Amino acid sequence: MNPTRIALVSDDQKTISAHFGMAAWYVVYEIQDGQITHQESRAKPHHEQHPDHEHGHAEHSHDDMFAPIADCQVLICGGMGTPAYQKAESAGLQVILAGGEISAAAQTYLSGKLNSDPRRVHHH
Repeated sequence: MNPTRIALVSDDQKTISAHFGMAAWYVVYEIQDGQITHQESRAKPHHEQHPDHEHGHAEHSHDDMFAPIADCQVLICGGMGTPAYQKAESAGLQVILAGGEISAAAQTYLSGKLNSDPRRVHHH
C-alpha cells in the first residue's frame, strides 16, 4: 500500500499558518499503516507583501505554490483565499482548514478527528 502524505502550511515549522499564500514552508508527514514514518520541511513559494498591493485586485498563479507537494494527498492550513482553495481541490488535494500546532494537528488527523472549518476560506 502506498503511503499517504499530508502537507501542513507553516511560517515557523511549528504552527499552522493562518494564511496559505504568505507562508514559507510545508511540513510534510508520510503516513504508512496509520503511523508517521517520515517528516520533512519543504520550501513553499509564497506571495510577496507589497505596500501598494491591494489584495484581490491582482491575479495570482497558485500553480507553483502546489508544485512542492505534488506527491501529497492532504493539505492542512489555517486559512486561504477562495482561488487557492479551489486550485488545491482541483489539484486533487483534500483541504482541511484548521489551526494550532503542526504535530498536534498531524496526530489529530491520524485519529480521524481533525475537522475542517469552512469559515477559514478568505473571500476577497
